[in-house]
Amino acid sequence: MNKRIFQSILFLLFISTVVAQKDTVKVQREYVAKQLPVGEEITIDGQLSDKAWDTVSWDGDFTVFDPNNGEAPSQATKFKITYDAKFLYVGIRCYDSVPSKIEKRLARRDNFSGDWIEINIDSYNDKRTGFSFNISAAGVKGDEFISQNGDFWDASWNPIWYTASHIDSEGWTAEMKIPFSQLKFGEQKEQIWGLQLNRRFFRAEERSLWQPVSLDAPGWVSEFGVLRGLIDIQPQKQLEIQPFLVNQYDSYPSQEGNPFRDGNDYRLNAGGDAKIGLTNDLTLDLTVNPDFGQVDADPGAIALDGFQIFFEERRPFFIENKNIFDYEFADGNDNMFYSRRIGRSPQGFATTTPDEFIDEPTNSTILGAAKFSGKTKNGWSLGLLESVTGKMYADIEDVSGNKRSELVEPLTNYIVGRVQKDFNGRNSFIGGIFTATNRNIPDNLDFLRSGAYTGGLDFKHNWRNRNYYVEGNIVGSHVMGSEDAIARTQTSITHLFQRVDADHVSVDNARTSLTGTGGKIEICKAGGGNWRYDGGVIWRSPELELNDIGFLRQADEIKQTASVSRLFIKPTNFYRRANMELSQYSTYDFQGNYNRIQYQFEGFINYKNNWWTEVGAAHKPRIFSNTVLRGGPRWRWSDENFAYLFFGSDSRKKLSFTLGYVNSQAAEKNFSLARYVFRLYYQPFDAFNLSISSEFEENPNKTQYVTETSFNGAARYITGNIDQKTFSTSIRFNYSINPNLSIQYYGEPFISRGTYTNFNYVNNPIAERLADRVSMYSGNQIAKSAVDDTYLIDEDFDGTVDYQIENPDFSYVQFRSNLVLRWEYVPGSEVFLVWSQGVVGAGNPSETLGRNLDRQILGQKKDNTILLKATYRFIL
Repeated sequence: MNKRIFQSILFLLFISTVVAQKDTVKVQREYVAKQLPVGEEITIDGQLSDKAWDTVSWDGDFTVFDPNNGEAPSQATKFKITYDAKFLYVGIRCYDSVPSKIEKRLARRDNFSGDWIEINIDSYNDKRTGFSFNISAAGVKGDEFISQNGDFWDASWNPIWYTASHIDSEGWTAEMKIPFSQLKFGEQKEQIWGLQLNRRFFRAEERSLWQPVSLDAPGWVSEFGVLRGLIDIQPQKQLEIQPFLVNQYDSYPSQEGNPFRDGNDYRLNAGGDAKIGLTNDLTLDLTVNPDFGQVDADPGAIALDGFQIFFEERRPFFIENKNIFDYEFADGNDNMFYSRRIGRSPQGFATTTPDEFIDEPTNSTILGAAKFSGKTKNGWSLGLLESVTGKMYADIEDVSGNKRSELVEPLTNYIVGRVQKDFNGRNSFIGGIFTATNRNIPDNLDFLRSGAYTGGLDFKHNWRNRNYYVEGNIVGSHVMGSEDAIARTQTSITHLFQRVDADHVSVDNARTSLTGTGGKIEICKAGGGNWRYDGGVIWRSPELELNDIGFLRQADEIKQTASVSRLFIKPTNFYRRANMELSQYSTYDFQGNYNRIQYQFEGFINYKNNWWTEVGAAHKPRIFSNTVLRGGPRWRWSDENFAYLFFGSDSRKKLSFTLGYVNSQAAEKNFSLARYVFRLYYQPFDAFNLSISSEFEENPNKTQYVTETSFNGAARYITGNIDQKTFSTSIRFNYSINPNLSIQYYGEPFISRGTYTNFNYVNNPIAERLADRVSMYSGNQIAKSAVDDTYLIDEDFDGTVDYQIENPDFSYVQFRSNLVLRWEYVPGSEVFLVWSQGVVGAGNPSETLGRNLDRQILGQKKDNTILLKATYRFIL
């Protein structure tokens, strides 16, 4: 297998050399800013009426980006840029021949609705990152940090800046006042920055740009024009302090005799964040006792395959400059740094007796965290994060009032260091990452790893105006701990060294460390013309382990990928834009087993009327898995075909919808999937919008893993026919009183029910026919116990129970909701009033989803939280 990897890498490098050609020259527009005359001031009211604007020249001549790329826009746009010692000022006029039809929809910050204009500034001039400032005709502002050459836009970045808009007889105008302290740039005589202005003309769904960009461009930031004329600007060393105060009242159904569930709790919490500009390029972020409350709860999910579920990060401290710390070394969500590990749920469990009550913490307390990050004018991206989470205890009290505590999470220190260096005219970079997790392990938690260290190197090289690139990385991990901790690591679902048919791995109970590697290499045509293609190799060695501060779903895999796609970017009388893609991948393990191959087609079309259709289909003629039997032998699934179809109406309309259907069918009806999706968006008037997203899924499977037992000294792997149904609906509405004061609601019920019949045991796990893979229990072999909720199995028909299995039927119910009043009373400072409700529990598997919805959510008393949070941002 190592030879296979080496040969694939050499082939990809050879191809990248063959197709490399000399870059062509792009024509870049330039705008030369002019400094404000001494004594002149600009008042930000959106009207461009200050005399100071008369000293600055207009620029315009925008061109259409989408749909009729390169043509003159239907409505003209022009702008001016000036500056003083501390601020950059932007004035914009958006002409509109019918001002009464300007769409001015109110919304919360970072909701880009209606007519809007944005300015993008690449102050690093690295052609990969930028700062975006957006203002709508209704006065709603948005701001995002751009990274990965436009592939990632981070709306959690909330700088302090000032803006306003105004509608008049010629259209609408906007003014922006952007502090230099909110941008990042080096000290030099004249600043040379990347610049782009992007206007959305809502009625025609037309985007026009100041710097022309082709629809076949390989990225966004790399295509910017140039802003010059910023002379002798002194970098502003940012110093911000933002304390917060939270009052929280919780009420919940009381439990008789339980001192921890008396019906209500009250908490007062305080803390603060600080942002210190060490230089204008590099920032030190500090947080003490951070409040990581979030408006949206994590979506409901249940995983029957045993793997951990990935959740998106929502906490502001970790999101800011996230692009610097990211190290996505493979596919999916695999990453060297998964910030949700910091402040995670405690991993230990307290032991109690029937007459004891317990109060367990839901998350680890972050005692403090510091983050040093930024990018220098010389192309160095630097990041260093350090955080400490405290010891967490479960409080226990018995019926007599005796109290004790048990440690469930140790004192833990996390460190992440990241560096990248741009070179070759910003067309290439090379970088590295290092992480460390160290735990102070007591005896009762020695099943946790005491230390985990990872490192990696990555690179990317672009050529031919970034239309082509080759990128790759390599990672390594080393984890340490007690014999028990490392044995648990070896037998976890990520590794499964105990697999009975594996020759290349085995459990060694005497080991106290593991060392593994992984990585990828990929070559891609990302821009230029109508065709795209890519190919690559990814590998994860059996001992690779990242889950102390990273995310790794499965080790012991080698994956080959390839795809080719065709873009249709010239509008016709039928469509505005379309594309289709063919892709293929195959996987192996490090023993050399050929486990999977898949062929897939995907297509998308945006019609002339802005309705759209998305379609896809795949064929999987070979599906083997090392994980289905949770440490048992390799398992074969029957061949699978799946397809999906989604279509939707014009999202600009006051009422729009999406309908979707996903269907998967395996041969011999081994398993299937039917998913129905409905999404609705309704905006009856400019200040209010409502969205609903519902999904219903049926997922039967004749060989769903149940458990492992033994029979006559041999392992028995039990599977069953599961009938699983899942329903979820998320509901959101937003009412904006003005751009800085809004009311938002979010709620989501989630129900998943699974019932099992036709239990069977594995015979020949890699047999081609399903009937040869498993043997069904006959009616004389299996019976349900009359005493407890178990199944009794007499496999050899001798009248004696050989083994028993727990009833695996389940019904999981969750409901989360938040009603939030948000007021940004001054820029950067906010007040939140929040009412949250929630319930989590188990329903009755024998009842329908609707019945469980009624009993467990609608008819259940819920936990309630009333929270008042206030922040104030001091800028010094």
